[in-house]
Amino acid sequence: MTGAFLIGSMLVFLVIGMPIAIALGLAGSLTIILFMPDSLASAAARVFNTMEHYTLLAMPFFILSSVFLTTGGVARRLIDFAVAGVGHIPGGLAVASVFACVLFAAISGSSPATVVAVGSIVIAGMIRTGYSPMFAAGCVCTAGTLGILLPPSIPMIAYSATTETSVGRLFLAGVMPGLLLGLVLAFVIYVYARITGLPRMERATWGEMAAAGARAGWGLLLIVIIMGGIYGGIFTPTEAAAVAAVYSFVVAVWIHKDCSYADVPKVLLDAAKLSVMLLFIVGNAFLFAHVLTAEQLPSMLAQKIIAANLEPWMLLIFINILLLFAGQFMEPVAVITILAPVIFPAAMAMGVDPIHLGVIFVVNMEIGMVSPPVGLNLFVTSGITGLPILKVVKAVVPYVLVLLIFLVLITYVPGISMMLPNSLMGPERPM
Repeated sequence: MTGAFLIGSMLVFLVIGMPIAIALGLAGSLTIILFMPDSLASAAARVFNTMEHYTLLAMPFFILSSVFLTTGGVARRLIDFAVAGVGHIPGGLAVASVFACVLFAAISGSSPATVVAVGSIVIAGMIRTGYSPMFAAGCVCTAGTLGILLPPSIPMIAYSATTETSVGRLFLAGVMPGLLLGLVLAFVIYVYARITGLPRMERATWGEMAAAGARAGWGLLLIVIIMGGIYGGIFTPTEAAAVAAVYSFVVAVWIHKDCSYADVPKVLLDAAKLSVMLLFIVGNAFLFAHVLTAEQLPSMLAQKIIAANLEPWMLLIFINILLLFAGQFMEPVAVITILAPVIFPAAMAMGVDPIHLGVIFVVNMEIGMVSPPVGLNLFVTSGITGLPILKVVKAVVPYVLVLLIFLVLITYVPGISMMLPNSLMGPERPM
């Protein structure tokens, strides 16, 4: 009864248009008041204590770093470097936009930020060069999803805090899938360009490539600092986020000087707005998850799945369907903080690796970012291009099919995700 009221009330609130964070918090609060012996004060204290999780501190720092990089011209220099490298092949500017998304994703941790940073520059250039607006929009909208798969990924931080798994291992687990997806998208665009005769740019000389690489060097160096610092034992992922924020400020304001001191308050305000929004969602989701856990719904679900004698591959199909459905209606961090406590015990009981499960979560969330009705990348791309949202949806349909095939590959070939964590950090010890 309690669980049915909790989930049913949340769905009702969502249907009537209530924001996801408020729907989660209100459903949890009403359940506590009506059905549980806990007081709201104790529930609030529990949520507050959960929000003090050290790993969650990385979120606002990586968001601040991303906003400084977007404002400070780093994205433009990364795009120039990608164009110099691959712009001469068929569909070169589109392929370069994919690689630019890969590079910016590796320093931002956010999918919408990647779309804004790369799309606001490269889409207009693609249209001027002869690409159709819909093709340009679909390409960047989809490639921008790499922002949450490649480290430092904000949804991976949320998954780590929710499931008590290593964020360092999660970051490593996202590297190979992220690079592979970037190559797959680039290959699909290249094949389409060869068939349809999309334009190519003049080949850059070695000197021009070296000059573009030098201009992009400060942005590329941040990737080395974050990853090298974490896995070199210099600092934790959370400390890496703080280092990235300071480094991004220095590069944007003092080195490139594309961001003036007058712009800094606006950057701080934009980062604060996004951080508060995400952490407000996380806090209410943790309250919702607390009620679920208190009613032992996750463990009951795990016991029912075990009793059903499902094969692991069947469980993974169920998990993917559930996550794909949820990702169409909710923001990735909310989906993870709500469903991870429910899915995690059942998956562990069936022998699914927790790090591999985290990558599966994030790839599903990538698809959700480009799926109506709530896909954030769709609305960001619509805002950049001026295209109606339905045209953007139509533009990404072919890429969504590619993402679905990629999801099957990642789900059933765990070695793609686990190769780097196991080789660099060793197999994870059972808890």
